[in-house]
Amino acid sequence: MSHADLRGNPTGSASAAARAAAEQALWRMMSFYDTPLADLDAAMTADPGWAMPHVMKAGFLLSLTEPTLLREADVHLSHARALAKDAPPRERAHLDAVQLALEGRWHAACRDWDALLLQHPRDALALQWAQLWDFYRGDAAGLRLRPARALPEWDEADPLYGYVLALHAFGLEESNLYPQAEEAGRRALAINPRVPWAVHAVAHVMEMQGRFEDGSAWLRLHQPVWADGNGFACHLWWHKALFRLEALDAAGVLRLVDAHLSGDALQITLQRVDAAAMLWRLHLLGEDVSTRCAEVLSGWELADESAGHYAFNDVHAVIAMLGAGDLPRAESWLARCAERALKPADAGRSNHQMAREVGLPLMRGLIALAHGDADGAADLIYPVRALAARFGGSHAQRDLIDQTLLAAAAQGGRRDIGRALVNERTMAKPVTPLTRHWIERLALPAQARA
Repeated sequence: MSHADLRGNPTGSASAAARAAAEQALWRMMSFYDTPLADLDAAMTADPGWAMPHVMKAGFLLSLTEPTLLREADVHLSHARALAKDAPPRERAHLDAVQLALEGRWHAACRDWDALLLQHPRDALALQWAQLWDFYRGDAAGLRLRPARALPEWDEADPLYGYVLALHAFGLEESNLYPQAEEAGRRALAINPRVPWAVHAVAHVMEMQGRFEDGSAWLRLHQPVWADGNGFACHLWWHKALFRLEALDAAGVLRLVDAHLSGDALQITLQRVDAAAMLWRLHLLGEDVSTRCAEVLSGWELADESAGHYAFNDVHAVIAMLGAGDLPRAESWLARCAERALKPADAGRSNHQMAREVGLPLMRGLIALAHGDADGAADLIYPVRALAARFGGSHAQRDLIDQTLLAAAAQGGRRDIGRALVNERTMAKPVTPLTRHWIERLALPAQARA
């Protein structure tokens, strides 16, 4: 006999205490208020024979994109498989999808969650995990359409409804549907003000529209909700710094970096990625951030076997190395990533294609720029732009590629590339101080400065 969760989805536990602990863990995964690990441990204690808490713990660990956590996730999946003989098909489907994520077959895992959601559109865990791995794969259509397929089946009174609506808001933003995204994000927060992913989605809209003062005010308005006790705070501080960067307020960016994107604030790779990305943007503007980049690297677990796990993270490790002035280390990291990308045994992993099409050429271009070969860097990086979504992240995060190209064009002779990128930018949003900086560096005609 199966027992249902709060949304009517079948579970494999007869223990109300275990189900309540798992529900709390699910809320933590979607809200980022503390980690779900203690709740999952409580669920395991309440029902030692239930497979699902082990699946949830494995999936959470894998979602952090840390190569060092693969072994622990594998142990939990082994426990789950031993317990899953009589589990409902829904829970076995989750087990299979997380197993695919462990193997690096992220596209296949998302297809499994898609199939599961056709039967169980109110499975919030499937929606949350698929959104994360869509984000890591740069699948904007998945980010938007999967929550859209599920939302009409949800009741607004459900305590997780606002979180699912926030997933849709972010997918709308990444699909360039900015008014719809902002409306959905604001509605999610009207339903439940404690939804940092909705704050995040609206911040992205404002970034893409060049509304940097609105964005700063938006994050400040909601800061009491996300700044304390929330695992997403580091990323939202990154967004706040991004708005100051658009205003060309380098001193303000550095204050935010020093207060919120350094030291003990950086606990996992995803946070170090944000710190490295912001410091690299400052480096491109001529700021000396070498000491800060070295500090970011000092806590980053970059063992040889970690190279090539996820191209997006690999690129950010390289920019931290280059920002720190450690060119040999960056070249060595690139070589290890390239070696792994050539291994036939790795060909089934989603990162295999990400690395070959985007990560490796981008890292080669970054290193060429560090060597002073600005034109070579531009020639390597410009073709990657068309494919860049394939290695994950958001539009705002991948703007690092354009910022690097603008710097290369300004340093070398590829003014044609610089002019084209500025034209794109001025057609998409008002000319901000940051855009005006590149117009001046590129010595473009006066009409481009409007």
